[in-house]
Amino acid sequence: MLNLVSLIIGLVAFLFALVAFIPLLGWMNWLIIPLALVGTIVGAASASKTGRNLNLFVIVVGILRLMLGGGII
Repeated sequence: MLNLVSLIIGLVAFLFALVAFIPLLGWMNWLIIPLALVGTIVGAASASKTGRNLNLFVIVVGILRLMLGGGII
């Protein structure tokens, strides 16, 4: 059950991450990363690793996008 919750959080965060690739919407990554972090914590509590891995992927994509846009120096 926790893996399903983690997958839902990860999919929502991933969809928002796709929207954040639009120019001038990169600030959304500052909201996406904590959301995916919550999903990672929930996914770590489950037996399966799928939800956790999806959320870790979203975190990495968000951080890379912030680095490219100058949000993290």
